Amino acid sequence: MLCRYGSRAASGSAAFAVLVGTVGYLGVQLLALGTILDAVLGLHSFALGVALGTAVILFYSTAGGMVAGVWTDVFQGALMLVAAVAVFVYAMKAGGGLGTIAHSIAGSERFGREFLRPFGKVPPLMPMGFFFVFGVGVLGQPHMLNKFLMIRDPRRLRWLPLVLGGSQVLCLLIWLGLGLAVPALVAQGRLAPLARPDDAAPAFLLHFTPPLLAGIAVAAILAAIMSTADSFTNLGAAALVRDLPRAFGRRIEDELLWGRIATVAVTLASAALALSYGNLIALLGTFAFGTFGAGLAPALAVGLNWRRVTATAATASILTGTILNLALEILKPPLPPGALPAAVSLAASFTVLLAVTAWSAWRGPEPMDEDVLAVMEA
Repeated sequence: MLCRYGSRAASGSAAFAVLVGTVGYLGVQLLALGTILDAVLGLHSFALGVALGTAVILFYSTAGGMVAGVWTDVFQGALMLVAAVAVFVYAMKAGGGLGTIAHSIAGSERFGREFLRPFGKVPPLMPMGFFFVFGVGVLGQPHMLNKFLMIRDPRRLRWLPLVLGGSQVLCLLIWLGLGLAVPALVAQGRLAPLARPDDAAPAFLLHFTPPLLAGIAVAAILAAIMSTADSFTNLGAAALVRDLPRAFGRRIEDELLWGRIATVAVTLASAALALSYGNLIALLGTFAFGTFGAGLAPALAVGLNWRRVTATAATASILTGTILNLALEILKPPLPPGALPAAVSLAASFTVLLAVTAWSAWRGPEPMDEDVLAVMEA
């Protein structure tokens, strides 16, 4: 942000958005980790699962840094591909095939035919909001964007669409399989109704798959959590120790020491959020993903491709998206049926960016470093 806009206000606003999103996203990882550990280890205590997960993540992140996250990405990516396809096959087999699964769900009083419709039982505005948030908001995810800086040869990016698209399709098979098989098994009376939807994956893996496959799938999920958590702890610590102080014209001595202290602080704050959150893991994930998207996507996606976007417009957009998403999550004001707070915040952020840019267009483009301009015009 500082290189593109030359503004400490824009840079500081982006650091604030990163910090808020980091606490939310790391809370998602701890929420998922507590659920998995509770089910697998038989702890009978979600809080104990979160505490154990927090301790492991703190040791892992403070000792390994970003490099640990990169290596874990490679490991968990390979495991997820194998586990996703295998679990999908077992899910279809356990449910009796796609036809039997559909018949069981459609004939169930608990689910019914509406469950199998394209949008299920939710208002159409909700899946459209998810598509908007995750399709456009991905352009503002710092834990993904910062790893592009580690690429040795930019020409390797030509393989990105194929590798990313193909791997995502295969990884999503696990959730497609579980999303259909678990309701069917409940409808068939072969699985007790779940207390929480988040228990679907552990319940199926522990009762309907071979122990080896369950172990591989759990290991893949844990590895995915660990790699993501490591990225976020480092991002949050950097925002707190480096970016925010520099936005105020200050510099912290011994950033490594204070960075590790900040890592502990960010992780503990996220653990508190995970323990106090009373809703689904996916909804907390949508809030965190949406915070990054609403706060950063417009200023990055538009600002890095259009010279006329000013520092004032970027700052206003970042603050609007971040604060609005946070306010909607906390205050929960009435919205149209199915409207996602993150989608509303992302739309507002884009609107503010374009409106402020249009208002300040008479001043012409702001001066820009030659290297940044060369990248934008490439």
